[in-house]
Amino acid sequence: MQTVIILITVFYFYIMAKILITGGTGLIGPRLKKTLIDKNHEVIILTREPKNNDEFMWDLSSNYIDEKALKNTDYIIHLAGAGIAEKRWTKKRKKIIIDSRVKTTNMLLKKVNELKIDLKGFISASGVGYYGALTTEEIFKETAKPGSDFLADVCQKWEQAAQQFSTKNTAVTIVRTGIVLAPKGGALEKMKTPIIVPLGSGEQHLPWIHIDDLCQIYLKIIDNNLTGVFNAVSPEHHTNKTFSKVLAKSLKRPYIGIGLPRIALKVLFGELAVLLLEGSRISSKKIEKNGYSFRFKTLAKALNNL
Repeated sequence: MQTVIILITVFYFYIMAKILITGGTGLIGPRLKKTLIDKNHEVIILTREPKNNDEFMWDLSSNYIDEKALKNTDYIIHLAGAGIAEKRWTKKRKKIIIDSRVKTTNMLLKKVNELKIDLKGFISASGVGYYGALTTEEIFKETAKPGSDFLADVCQKWEQAAQQFSTKNTAVTIVRTGIVLAPKGGALEKMKTPIIVPLGSGEQHLPWIHIDDLCQIYLKIIDNNLTGVFNAVSPEHHTNKTFSKVLAKSLKRPYIGIGLPRIALKVLFGELAVLLLEGSRISSKKIEKNGYSFRFKTLAKALNNL
């Protein structure tokens, strides 16, 4: 009997933390969930359509969160948000993009306060769009000033909402993420065209990160109590043109160096085309100085893995 009690005690101590993930059924969530569970963390998912025992209902339109999901929660990882590049940026779509990030953050804060949840940390996704959709020679560090366009505005409002958690003595961490390369879905799926060509001039930079590195960064933040703002991008910089060449070689598909005209992309995508036509280099040095070593430092290695 004493042996059983000891084993149960060891088991509960071995469960490192209870972590709630919003947006846990999207591109990043399932891989992040597995990464955390593999390190003995307990993971709960908030989703609009719960299907499994570890999934719980929440709904922004009705301001509802299943309280059972938050019970004894140590960390919240807030990934939820309407897709930036899924639809043209109409006035209505822009509101959805902002509300799905800011209002959900506010809803989480309200419920945490109501239930008096003693959170250890609130970790919010953000984007490198914080620095603005522009092509410059600057390599943006976390201390750089924000941009002035729509995407920069989205990221600023998202991060400001997340920082509200710090007023209740909860550690807040912001993860500004580049283009996430994953085996299925996301940007990489759309790039796998029969013929690979750059977009516009091809000189715009394309900050990227392998999904496994991104998940490991979240794990690093939790296991090492990292707080503040971190860029989540690979150390290797690529322009759209050099990225396209490496991708074509990896897929063994033809590459044509003549880029798709800017005007055609603007007609096709409207204001959203700025995501395809502009981009600067983003520094990964801060997360590296905090002890993270990238598994996929080069694009060639990342694509060969994926």
